[in-house]
Amino acid sequence: MGVLVVVGTGIALLFFAFLSSVSSDRERTEVITGFGDKIAVVELTGEILSSEDIVRQFKKYRNDRSIKAILFRVDSPGGGVVASQEIYQEVKKTRDAGKPVVVSMGALAASGGYYVSCGASRIVANPGTLTGSIGVISQFLEVDTLLHKIGVSFNTIKSGKMKDMGNPFRRMTPEDQQYFQQLMDDVHRQFIAVVEEERGLDHDTLLAYADGRVFTGVQAADIGLIDTIGTYEDAISIAAQLGGIRGEPALVKERKRTSTLFDLLFGETKIPDLLGLKNDVLNRPILQYKMETGY
Repeated sequence: MGVLVVVGTGIALLFFAFLSSVSSDRERTEVITGFGDKIAVVELTGEILSSEDIVRQFKKYRNDRSIKAILFRVDSPGGGVVASQEIYQEVKKTRDAGKPVVVSMGALAASGGYYVSCGASRIVANPGTLTGSIGVISQFLEVDTLLHKIGVSFNTIKSGKMKDMGNPFRRMTPEDQQYFQQLMDDVHRQFIAVVEEERGLDHDTLLAYADGRVFTGVQAADIGLIDTIGTYEDAISIAAQLGGIRGEPALVKERKRTSTLFDLLFGETKIPDLLGLKNDVLNRPILQYKMETGY
């Protein structure tokens, strides 16, 4: 009986710790370094699966009069088409509202990572930054051969001959491939149109580079995909200049609170991530502005 009480108490504590961690994840605190006029730092790291958090931060800092400029740190291979488009629109809206936005590219700011950067007032990259990758990708799992080998069949009932396109339990037909290629081409044209407009590049010249390849920061500057070669500190200086800040600026950045028992035990890892379902399966966008990194 005593053992059951101990086990039950332990489970209850872990449960409440988990609930606490979920709620604390929504609570954020701002860290301010320096004492001058403020530059807000918004960070986009890793694959772009959702736009919600980045959009929220841009709206917050755009409406904050004490923030003179925004430094947008991008280190991402890209991700979902719609999420990338929504972030780009918010960056552009902030710039057009009169608040300077300076992008500082990290090691990788490709495809969707480049797309979201296009709305900024100025784009700064390191010489060895990989950027560009102006293209679209969509990948479909196909398991019908494997299932056939182990004696498993799958029946689909549908209305409309194209309703199950992309179904992993059957081979893709030439008609399916043609349809998806048309989708890819249309979304690719949208990407090209944004770069052409924002970077002021000639359409035919841009087409020669918009085939999905990546460029170093030096190459991207020569082409006109970025404005300046520089470091993170250089980007801060440019943001301060555009924001009319004299002297050393103060940097304002959000960070998540991680003070709960669950956080101490598991860090920032969440249950859905441990199961590998939320990001890798359930929320994986079909259309992606993403550079395939080989891992």
